[in-house]
Amino acid sequence: MVPASLRALLEHSIDYAGMFPPCALELEPALANQARYVRLDDRWMLNAFVLPVGQFDAAKQFLSLFDPVHPVSISALGPKTENATAFFDALGETDAAIRSLAAHNVDLVSISQLEMFLPDDADSNLLDEARAIVGDLPAFWEAPAERAERTIALLAEHNSNTGHPTFGYKMRTGGVTADAFPTSAQIAPALVAPATHQVPIKFTAGLHHPLRQYREEVQTKMHGFLNVLGAAVLAAEHRWDAAQTATMLEDESASSFKFDEEFFAWRDWKIDLQRLRDRRKFVTTFGSCSFDEPRDDLRALKFF
Repeated sequence: MVPASLRALLEHSIDYAGMFPPCALELEPALANQARYVRLDDRWMLNAFVLPVGQFDAAKQFLSLFDPVHPVSISALGPKTENATAFFDALGETDAAIRSLAAHNVDLVSISQLEMFLPDDADSNLLDEARAIVGDLPAFWEAPAERAERTIALLAEHNSNTGHPTFGYKMRTGGVTADAFPTSAQIAPALVAPATHQVPIKFTAGLHHPLRQYREEVQTKMHGFLNVLGAAVLAAEHRWDAAQTATMLEDESASSFKFDEEFFAWRDWKIDLQRLRDRRKFVTTFGSCSFDEPRDDLRALKFF
């Protein structure tokens, strides 16, 4: 039995990124995995399939793995560009690819969001131009941790001027080497800022396991997805500062986390079910190359 608060924290939270390291599967087996996952009882945790736009045409031949009852939702990953001019050109090509795939078979595939790196010279004018291209499609713009607060403020300003807060921030929380992992002190301000500005945030890389822990394969401590998602909602609910948020990110004890039918709690801090669902509108998903590891670890910890 899955506690209601755990379900509220993790519902549709995992964007399956099987084509990316460390799994690095080819397109066909990765899509075959997604087709299996959308038919599992645990599919309530699954969100979209992360697919680079360069693979859109190739993916069309594998859509028969899905059916109208079990379609595939795509998180479109645009290319990384070095400056605003290249970004604008690449975004136009990305939008064309999205429209082509979305129209290919509306019963089997949909595009639920866009992810793309935002270059250093991005400004409000570039975001206005991006809005004109992508329309109402939810988009998450990635920037490194050192640019997080500035990027979130820029997105917040844009969202407030449009009345449609569909532009969010994407934060990288790890990788395949130790130097790819930002510290808790670097992540914490990026969790506090969206709570203030109501900018949606999603995460990518390094969140395979529920709790923070040392992992030999990367020779460092990996952040836990319960730590990160939980700290984001509690920081918003209780107006934590970055120091308090970092304390939760550092916690490696399963006993600190409590899930029941009415509340999610970490130590003495709690949030009720309805408020948790409301906060999740701005704390969206995390990309993981495995859909099995997160679920297996949660069961091993007896969270459900």
